[in-house]
Amino acid sequence: MQARSCHLIPSKFPVPVKLPPVHKLPLPGKVPHAISITVPSRQVSTPDVDDTIAAFWDYQFLFVSQRSETAEPVSLRVVDGAIPPDFPSGTYFLTGPGVFTDDHGSTVHPLDGHGYLRAFTIDGKKGQVKFMAKYIKTEAQVEERDPVTGTWRFTHRGPFSVLKGGKKVGNTKVMKNVANTSVLRWGGRLFCLWEGGDPYEIESTSLDTIGKFDVIDSLKSSPHRGLKSGDLWDIAAEMLKPILYGVFNMPPKRLLSHYKIDAKRKRLLIMSCNAEDMLLPRSHFTFYEFDSDFKLVQSKEFNIPDHLMIHDWAFTETHYILFGNRIKLDVPGSMTAVCGLSPMISALSVNPSKPTSPIYLLPRFANESKTNAGERDWRVPVEAPLQMWVLHVGNAFERRDENGNVEDMIGKAVSINLDTNENCQNCTVNPLNDWDKASDFPIINQEYSGSKNKYVYAATTSGSRRALPHFPFDMVVKLNTADGSAQTWSVGSRRFIGEPIFVPKGAEEDDGYLLIVEYAVSTQRCYLVVLNSKQIGESNALVARLEVPRDLNFPLGFHGFWAPNL
Repeated sequence: MQARSCHLIPSKFPVPVKLPPVHKLPLPGKVPHAISITVPSRQVSTPDVDDTIAAFWDYQFLFVSQRSETAEPVSLRVVDGAIPPDFPSGTYFLTGPGVFTDDHGSTVHPLDGHGYLRAFTIDGKKGQVKFMAKYIKTEAQVEERDPVTGTWRFTHRGPFSVLKGGKKVGNTKVMKNVANTSVLRWGGRLFCLWEGGDPYEIESTSLDTIGKFDVIDSLKSSPHRGLKSGDLWDIAAEMLKPILYGVFNMPPKRLLSHYKIDAKRKRLLIMSCNAEDMLLPRSHFTFYEFDSDFKLVQSKEFNIPDHLMIHDWAFTETHYILFGNRIKLDVPGSMTAVCGLSPMISALSVNPSKPTSPIYLLPRFANESKTNAGERDWRVPVEAPLQMWVLHVGNAFERRDENGNVEDMIGKAVSINLDTNENCQNCTVNPLNDWDKASDFPIINQEYSGSKNKYVYAATTSGSRRALPHFPFDMVVKLNTADGSAQTWSVGSRRFIGEPIFVPKGAEEDDGYLLIVEYAVSTQRCYLVVLNSKQIGESNALVARLEVPRDLNFPLGFHGFWAPNL
């Protein structure tokens, strides 16, 4: 009898990483007068007398607003090493929040910060890097920033913030599309994405905003599959739609900011969920696949009888894989959120009702979607035998052995054995390797996405600080999934990093370079760092470090994209 096995993983290894809200980290009771707080263009000095004090200011200065933009590309100065001549020419795009305080007393959570797109264009032959940075002119950004004076007035609450100096009660401007989460180039077009709305298209050379790109509403999806039409929750959904769509101006389908690229089929995969499902004990997901010309190849919809929060996901040759984070409606939180006394995200809370974590294996193609007698019902999840909260995943793949076994892998080893009808026979959770530090932002060589890969790179922490031991990240870790080894590169004391990006240059999986941004918070400087991916863990891993001009120093970014020159 032919059998299958499936392997799944959350990106945190294994300590959860929780980001405290900006400006919310408790201030130490005694702060020496020697500490100076200045604008980003001035040095910040902190005496090394108390780790808690240093940690407080380090966190704060990771999220200092940057209102300056570039009109023309700026050459970066090399301060260490050199850009190697074999470095592939292209552009590293990085998006993230740029402004957190307005000019009228309001502050916002980093997740609600307006999208600030950064571009590092690298010419290996000339050994040069040009830098640009501009705000993405979303509808919210145009409303909240005065183009004449350059001043800001926050009018949108956003899902994660409370406006201290703005309108609270009766403020229905919750869906603040800031296009600050991820960036993508596909079909010759550049896009910045957010978790709850349409992406914005950007002109790739000038970074000027072209406008909102309607990627969902114009597409025709296949019929709903899953829950029966006309049930109780369908009725509840119809009652919620006028409120969510009309009053709160939420899009009917909420596009997720994480996409996938199927390098083998040369396809872009994106995913959406329904707005009303945030408040109902069910989840409606739609997957879209586009070819290299941005033509829709297929779309599939799934109704799942579970209340889930999904930020990232995975795919294999035959399945979409969702590692479900169970949530529930928080009634007291909902009341305070509606009144403007707490963020709208307070309406939801983690649901610890089961000691397991659901994993949904959804059929990707039509011939995999049958639910005949004896075949697995994909609406019933595989239950991983412990509670996990999964933010990001690394990769997934299917592998058959001589007996027909298949392994799906996502980042931390969750093994699922399936029989010939894809019914789960066993599910286990095992460490991917011996690395036990908090880690996130896992990335791989993009050419191996959806296929068997050996190496995973991630941002991680040395854990050397008593205060904030899990975040911010100060190291890069290279995980070898074959032998379980882990190699690291450290950025140094009071210096932190964001997401690494892999730039391939050869035939081997780890033959290439890693790009990361270094945030030297003690001096309020930013650097583009180039690492040799093969030499992580060795003394010569650092290839080059380039300095961003002081007046263009920027806050911590979220997700990036490497776009080679065509």
